[in-house]
Amino acid sequence: AIATGIAQGLGVGDNTRAAVVSRGLAELTRLGVAMGGEAATFAGLAGMGDLIATCMSPLSRNRTLGEQLGAGKTLDEILGATRTVAEGVGTAFTVHELAVRHDMQMPVCQEVYRVLNSEIPASEAYRGLRIQAGHDDHHEEPSQPGARDLRAWPFPEADPEQDETEHGRPDEVELLLDRER
Repeated sequence: AIATGIAQGLGVGDNTRAAVVSRGLAELTRLGVAMGGEAATFAGLAGMGDLIATCMSPLSRNRTLGEQLGAGKTLDEILGATRTVAEGVGTAFTVHELAVRHDMQMPVCQEVYRVLNSEIPASEAYRGLRIQAGHDDHHEEPSQPGARDLRAWPFPEADPEQDETEHGRPDEVELLLDRER
């Protein structure tokens, strides 16, 4: 929800925010499964349902915090001016620790952590935002042969062997995102 709030604060379009929600859910599902959870749980109300509600509701404290980060405020400024608690701040630090412990790359979660930890401004987290249409990389781990580098947040680089998908070419999707900005 913080990531989609940042997107809202930066003024990106609906498609970009939807992509961030989708990638975030994929990352959280991979982490949950690595910790012994069931993937189906994340597809239900406790996973996707809660994520959609908190990412899209203007009443969400986490989304509101993200919007303020996207608008250029610091975490200290935001926390000093509010009496409410955005649980996602602590959760972002916990998820970062769990990702390290389980040796998982979680680009969306990592960038939220970096913004909250004052390593980068929110605007930098979205630099180079790219979508690779038609790919679901949640089964690949970085140590596997052929695994893609997931450092470009929140989407991996386009696969040169994958020119087109049923959803169109990756560069066409990127052009659609550029038009939203």
